[in-house]
Amino acid sequence: MGKVIGPGSLIVDVAAYAKHLPVDGETVMGSSLKLGPGGKGSNQLTAAKRAGAEAIIIGAVGTDSLSSILTDHYAREQMSTKYMKVSETSATGAAVIEIDEISGQNRIIIASGASMEVVGEDVLKAEEDFVDCGVVLCQFETSLESILEAKRLAKKYDKPFILNPAPFMPVPEEVFDGVDYLTPNETEAEFFTGVHIDTIEDAKRAAEILLAKGVKKVILTLGKKGSFYYDGEHELHLPCLPLKAVDTTGAGDAFSGALAAAISEGLDDETALKFATCTSNISVTRKGSSPSMPYRHEILALMKESYGIEL
Repeated sequence: MGKVIGPGSLIVDVAAYAKHLPVDGETVMGSSLKLGPGGKGSNQLTAAKRAGAEAIIIGAVGTDSLSSILTDHYAREQMSTKYMKVSETSATGAAVIEIDEISGQNRIIIASGASMEVVGEDVLKAEEDFVDCGVVLCQFETSLESILEAKRLAKKYDKPFILNPAPFMPVPEEVFDGVDYLTPNETEAEFFTGVHIDTIEDAKRAAEILLAKGVKKVILTLGKKGSFYYDGEHELHLPCLPLKAVDTTGAGDAFSGALAAAISEGLDDETALKFATCTSNISVTRKGSSPSMPYRHEILALMKESYGIEL
């Protein structure tokens, strides 16, 4: 079993489903409303745990009732909460998600709340678990300070550092320097490179710019077009698998979390990418973010069926 650790957002999803999403000023009738565990940090570590890794998240919640949705989830998943702090001043983070039931596409507004109180000092308190981890995994839903401290510890103990640069925001160039795996989607890649991505050639051009910023390997998730890997020498395009999308919320998180799990157990890059592809493709066939993350036996079954790979 590999081990994945990192600071991440702990957020409760408030998800509303409708036949189509409203335009400005429009009210539409929804079919259902669901509350559940979410946040990119929580989603990705949940994906890593269900994919077979030990998952340790460094995060924060408030004292409000929403926090129990998260803590109950971690108890069910047998995920460690030893580095989860409780804020007395900020509410538990929440995300309002609108989901189109026909296309599976979504719109999301995030109120990060206590998650932004995770700072470098909180990461440093977890240093003993960086020593023997297999991968350090970060996103942009916690403070920049916590991300940089996690990257520093990853380099100190020679651990692969995966950064999912989402949601995109202006950051210093130093954030990218030395990142082992960067996993943006096409929108995030365009924000950081200026390259609008329509084709695989566009994806490669964006990846080249990101490599020039100091990233070692770039993996662009391209929605219905699958994913594209480039390390300056080798490139690989993996199309989506032919599964029906119901809800794309958390698909990128499923990919990054499963990628981290696969790398933490020593799989080569191509196999790890196929493992992550199977994970994200299964996740979109289900509603929700963290609850949609598939379990290892489901991923392995699809790996065998789709790629003829048995792990």
